[in-house]
Amino acid sequence: MTTFLENPVLSGVAADKARSWLLVPASKPELFTPAAESAVDAVILDIEDAVAPAAKPAAREAVVAWLRAGGRAWVRINDATTPYWADDLDALRGIDTLEGVMLAKTESGSQVEATADRLAGRPDAGRDGQDGCRIVALVESAMGLEAAPEIARAEATFRLAFGSGDFRRDTGMSDDPMAMAYPRARLVVSSRAARLPGPIDGPTLAVNDSMLSRDSQLTVSMGMTGKLCMHSDQGPIVNRELAPSAADVAWAREVIAQLGEDGSGVRDGSDLPRLAKAKKITAQAAVFSIG
Repeated sequence: MTTFLENPVLSGVAADKARSWLLVPASKPELFTPAAESAVDAVILDIEDAVAPAAKPAAREAVVAWLRAGGRAWVRINDATTPYWADDLDALRGIDTLEGVMLAKTESGSQVEATADRLAGRPDAGRDGQDGCRIVALVESAMGLEAAPEIARAEATFRLAFGSGDFRRDTGMSDDPMAMAYPRARLVVSSRAARLPGPIDGPTLAVNDSMLSRDSQLTVSMGMTGKLCMHSDQGPIVNRELAPSAADVAWAREVIAQLGEDGSGVRDGSDLPRLAKAKKITAQAAVFSIG
């Protein structure tokens, strides 16, 4: 029986707090170990979009071999409407070093539940006695976005993620921040309502540090707490932008000193949002070892 960690850890940052999520083509096993040794918070071995149909069996075997040899990673599996989905899950079942799976093109809560059941070895079983499988549900279409609240409430959903590229192709929307504000906000609100960690934003495809920094700041402004990465060298920039700065931490400590950890110095209701923000920043600083 597979046992999944409650809060899978790769770099020392638990997966519910992980900022940078690196997608690694499963067709390139020589990249697996370097990715795991990089500065990213989480590694996802991708046997979906990154692998051509004819190459999927070999890529799947490479992923399984690396995991069974002791490597730790998440795996992006093919979506539930494809013939590859069941094969992916059957191959991954029982591997202790599997951190969890990212389900591509999720469009319903039932797809998440079916994925969890299949991975647990009970393709027709109910939800009771689930093994603790964690699934990142990747929302990539208009149908998926409309079902976001249902997907977020599925028992096995660990976090939501935004497949921004496929979403734009599906809807015809541009990558302008204004155009993408609604889908990002819907994923954030759905996550919060379901008591999930903040969602993971889509990747920045351009190889440009300034653009990546700008996009990561947008991610934060929308309330998202993670971001997909296409290259390991994007990890440090994403990690920096999705964590509080030293100045933020200094401000937070000053506010807490003024208002009191227990709120004893609060003068009126307007102080409460500042205190809540300060406490959140200091908690993040502890997680990410800032200050």
